[in-house]
Order: sequence, then C-alpha cells, then structure tokens
Amino acid sequence: MKKVFCIGELLIDFVAENQGKDLSKAKEFTKKAGGAPANVACAISKLSGQSAFVGCVGDDPFGSFLLNILDKESVDLSLVQKSDVFTTLAFVSIDEDGERDFVFSRGADRELKYDSTLKNEFKENIVHFGAATALLGGNLEDAYSRYFFDALTQNAFISFDPNYRIDLWKNKEDVFIKKCIPFIQKSHLCKFSLEEAQLLSGKTDLKEACTYLHEMGTDIIVITLGGEGTLLSTKTHSKTIPSIVVKPVDTTGAGDAFIGCLLKQIATHHNLEQTLDNEDLLTAMVAMANKAGAITTTNFGAIESLPNQKQLLS
Repeated sequence: MKKVFCIGELLIDFVAENQGKDLSKAKEFTKKAGGAPANVACAISKLSGQSAFVGCVGDDPFGSFLLNILDKESVDLSLVQKSDVFTTLAFVSIDEDGERDFVFSRGADRELKYDSTLKNEFKENIVHFGAATALLGGNLEDAYSRYFFDALTQNAFISFDPNYRIDLWKNKEDVFIKKCIPFIQKSHLCKFSLEEAQLLSGKTDLKEACTYLHEMGTDIIVITLGGEGTLLSTKTHSKTIPSIVVKPVDTTGAGDAFIGCLLKQIATHHNLEQTLDNEDLLTAMVAMANKAGAITTTNFGAIESLPNQKQLLS
C-alpha cells in the first residue's frame, strides 16, 4: 500500500456554543481539532491506510492537544515541526441556517520550513495538498510549493483540494485563483466543492467548468455536491455518482472524509495509471468515498466522526 503525505495546516477550532452567528455575544466555546489536511490524514488512517501529516504547530498546550489526537488515530507525526510561535486558532460561530461569524488568528501553521529529505519519501507514493492556509504566505507557502515540485519529480500521485474559505479570501478571490492554477495544471486528481469549481473555472455550468479545469491539465476531477453525491469527471467521461441517504447533523469534515477515503482506495493499487483509466473502478471508489463523507455528517465534530473500515463496509 502506498503512503499518503498530507501537507498543510493543523489548528484549533473554537466553536461557539448555544447562540447565533454573532461572535461578539459568544460566551462558551468548545475546543476542536481542525485543519483539512490533518482531517484527511486521520480519515486515511482510520480506514487502515498509511498516512503522514506534514505541518507545524506551536510548542504549547494547544499544539500538544492536536498532536495527541492525530497520534491516537495512528497518523505518522515524524514530519511535524514545532515552533515558538503559538498554535493557529480559529473562532467560529454558526447559526441554524449555517451563517457564520469567523475570526482567524494565524500562528504556527505558517512557520513550516521546507525539508529536502522528504523528497525521497515521496517517491511513487501519494502527496495530498490541502490549501486552506497554505496559499496565505509565510514559510508554509514556500515549503508547499517546493514539496509540490518534489512530488512531481519523484513520480508521486498528486492530489489537490483548494479548501476555499471565503472568510480568508474576501476581496482577494483573484489572488486565490491565480495561486491555485499551477496545482490544477499538474495534479492527477483535484477535489472541489461546487463553489470552488465555479469560482476557479469562472463557469456556473458544471460541465463547462470541468472542461475548463481539464484543459488546465488535471486528469480527474471530483466535485462534491452534498446530498446529491459527487460529479466524477475525466477527460473522456463524466457522471454524477449518488451518495447514501442520511440525516446530517454536522457537515464539518465531510469533504475531508470523502477525499481521504478516495485516496486510501487509490493507495491500494500499484499501477495507478491503469487504475485511473478504469471507469467502473473509479465509479466504485467514488461511491465508497461518498459513503464515508455521508457517515461523517451524522455526528458532531470532524475527526471523531470519521468512519472506520467496519463502519464503511457495514
């Protein structure tokens, strides 16, 4: 089985309890582990895959809290760095309609320094780039770009999820699009939400959006559509693959569960080019990933809600 290296942020989400979206009125917060790439690493490990997280946390109690959670999920933490800068924090308040108030206090995630020794570990493995904070500058953005080049030169299978957060890119959407383009051009697999696919392509019609994004260079596109399933698109075919019916209570981490499950399945195949040319196999893998994402929405919290292999196969 190939190993999946997940590069990006690991942070604390402080989620406001028992009130609406006005964060100024919040009095009680629940501390949660956050960071899309870290969620993906946990999703893979919980499904008996091999994952490693590449990122930076503060050398403080919050950083220890986060690493303990990933360690309990058997994620390889040997490549994690610690910084004297405080662990990155996000404060979030959400109302019943999903509207939210958001304050982001960026810290140690941006301090990740490039490590040239990782290049050899990438060889013929899988490298997943989750971009929520990785394109916001700092050492992380430099390391992220250099690891991307290393993955290309080491014949790694490359996965990219832009993880667009409107709160982080207000009035700077054009900068976000420009920074995503090189990754879309060279990645084998790109995972988008509906909003991301439309933003990055400039097209509202999904078929036109996929055509545009394929012309950039990516071979496989998966666009998650919530309860409607996932649009799977390659350069030769396109179809929407339905998900299972569930009653969602918290959609946090569903997309990370989806891409983690998909990458874990891809990691079990030795000849990736032959595997990814097989439409029936791809369809089956996306259907299974849909199920993983759906199960995650039936409980509160991202990492604790990620399914294990037994849940997924039941």
